[in-house]
Amino acid sequence: MLSVKSVAKKLIQTIYQKSIICNQKSFIIALLIYQSMMKKYILPITFLAAIACNQAPKNEQKKINMLPYPKTKTVNQIDNYHGTNINDPYRWLENDTASDVIDWVKEENNVTQNYLSQIPYRTQIKNRLTEIWDFPKYSSPFKEGDWYYFFKNEGLQNQSILYRQKGLTGEPEVFLDPNKLSDDGTASLASFTFSKDHKLCAVGVAQSGSDWNEIFVMDVATKQKLADKIEWVKFSGATWKGNGFYYSRYDEPAKGKAFSNANEFMKIYYHKMGTEQSADELVYEDKKHPLRYFNAGITEDERFMFINISEGTSGNEILIKDLSKNEKVFKTLFKGFENNYSIVDNIGDKILATTDKGAAKYRLIEVDPANTDEKNWKTIIPESADLLEGVSYWGGKLFTTYLKDASTRIYKFNADGTGKEEITLPGIGTASGIGGKKDDTETFYTFTSFTNPGEIYKYDLKSGKSELFRKTEVKFNADDFETKQVFYTSKDGTKVPMFIMHKKGLKLDGNNPTMLYGYGGFNISLTPSFSVSRIMFLEQGGVYAIASLRGGGEYGEDWHKAGMLGKKQNVFDDFISAAEFLISEKYTSSNKLGINGGSNGGLLVGACMTQRPELFKVAIPAVGVLDMLRYHKFTIGWGWAVEYGSSDKKEDFDWLIKYSPLHNVKQGVKYPATMIMTADHDDRVVPAHSFKFAAELQAKADTLNPILIRIDSKAGHGAGKPTTKLIEDAADMWSFVLWNLGVSEVK
Repeated sequence: MLSVKSVAKKLIQTIYQKSIICNQKSFIIALLIYQSMMKKYILPITFLAAIACNQAPKNEQKKINMLPYPKTKTVNQIDNYHGTNINDPYRWLENDTASDVIDWVKEENNVTQNYLSQIPYRTQIKNRLTEIWDFPKYSSPFKEGDWYYFFKNEGLQNQSILYRQKGLTGEPEVFLDPNKLSDDGTASLASFTFSKDHKLCAVGVAQSGSDWNEIFVMDVATKQKLADKIEWVKFSGATWKGNGFYYSRYDEPAKGKAFSNANEFMKIYYHKMGTEQSADELVYEDKKHPLRYFNAGITEDERFMFINISEGTSGNEILIKDLSKNEKVFKTLFKGFENNYSIVDNIGDKILATTDKGAAKYRLIEVDPANTDEKNWKTIIPESADLLEGVSYWGGKLFTTYLKDASTRIYKFNADGTGKEEITLPGIGTASGIGGKKDDTETFYTFTSFTNPGEIYKYDLKSGKSELFRKTEVKFNADDFETKQVFYTSKDGTKVPMFIMHKKGLKLDGNNPTMLYGYGGFNISLTPSFSVSRIMFLEQGGVYAIASLRGGGEYGEDWHKAGMLGKKQNVFDDFISAAEFLISEKYTSSNKLGINGGSNGGLLVGACMTQRPELFKVAIPAVGVLDMLRYHKFTIGWGWAVEYGSSDKKEDFDWLIKYSPLHNVKQGVKYPATMIMTADHDDRVVPAHSFKFAAELQAKADTLNPILIRIDSKAGHGAGKPTTKLIEDAADMWSFVLWNLGVSEVK
């Protein structure tokens, strides 16, 4: 016969296991029951259990009946890294076109869709997202010849349409409708450039979100598509010169391997209009360095041609030749690959460029291509306390964009760097697009913030004034919400900025559903921007936080370098410290906190959920880099080695193995409720990362929280995704997030 003590313990275990139904307060009550039993104040156990379960809230969540995870087979694959053996039992999932992998994907999607279909407000969330999403969206106008061009989306069109009009008051007409390039809206514009005489336009098209592009050419007057067709282009548009254009491409990949095989030996070609691609002239290649990117550029006056060379996502080299002198051989303008350089344009025989050489927050320099030694460089705009993001030269003036604590500032200078004047912006936010051609007297730029869906301003060079040109209206009340920027302390004492958004009058009781978002890499800055998806979450009383982590570009190259290579752990520490700050300040609690990030941000989520699983309730790693030992084996993954390091080197392996999400999943650990998101046409971060991570988690994690993977079809890394898919993605993600943060109903 069981003792009273044994029965009490059994009761505690039972109530704890049923806590998803009975509420966590039940466990506390069970402990009180246990204490009363030990003091021999014994009540009928069934009566006390009933009391416990009756403590659940009235709006208790129903139980979701999950399908069992697929039985994912394992293989005996062991790799030796510098004397360390590493198991890779799910290596077979890397072959995404194999029939057994396709079957596995279907089974996983069945489990995920079955789970999501049981969330009672999933349709309600999708309907609300559709309602908010349905507003006209415009780009800034830009002028080409006699026409002003701009993009417009009526609201729910899958792809924005390129319009044009004569003058700012002319009647708009459709120039190019990408929605007609495919039946389901999955074809998107990747690039478009006009010839110098404005008679032709080269258009790059991506299919199903792939990085591969095809280029075709349109006659601007008739809007007719010409016969010219360029294939296997990646990370390149068309650069016009004379009766043709330069472009970069790879050799045609092996059949069935277009979305996974490593891309090597990029080449630059020149295409002459009216000829076949097979007749294109090879302009530049480097047979000694297969893992480099090459892109051609031409100054606006077509005097100088330059080639930008990079070995990855950080650091570059620039070659140049003077076409006015018929130079045949390129010479080095800026030697790589320790620093970053970007050509602005030329003024006569001098080149203007930005660089972080000797200026971590960048400066503008003038260089004579005939005398390129660094001692002869002339600083036009020196480094300042704020990050110099970009420079344009038009109308005889220099226009600079700066970041101050992740918010935009714009200034105008004379061509020699004197006469600094600020162009006043509406507030804290992000402005972009203030550029033009050398003879322009006006330009347009956009301004957005977390609660401002977008305003377009016209800037007049003569008066120096901006005027509102177009304002976007969305079906939500911006006055209901507030945004603040805080600075919290990371593990090593570094101050890190974070934006926090929520409804006005938020009660800081630690009980608010909260989503923490981050990226932290590749010198990319997270600045204020508008998100329809985010608004829906805020309307439900959610708190949304964006941390400006090291590894990003918010404070220049030093900030970037503090979160790359062997210092990558700083990024994860920054994100974890952001979560701890939100909890300590009573915005939320671990049981109400979700984390989300995509691509490098997917790595961020994967690393943090495996390092501190108890800190988060929900994790959404999207299109993430999750296998840090093999990422460089696929498509253009080798280009990220300058950021992460490579497992081919022992020193790099030693830090990669410590945080690689795939390799740090432990048996029996209670990981957050997780929905991994990826897509079948993602040839940037191949879906094998997500496949293997999902299989590893499902095999090892404590089963209390769901571990799902959502694999989209005819979609890629994110660029060009049609509106219908964006809404479906957001509806599924937020349904999963809110449900697992304990929200039983939505408003």
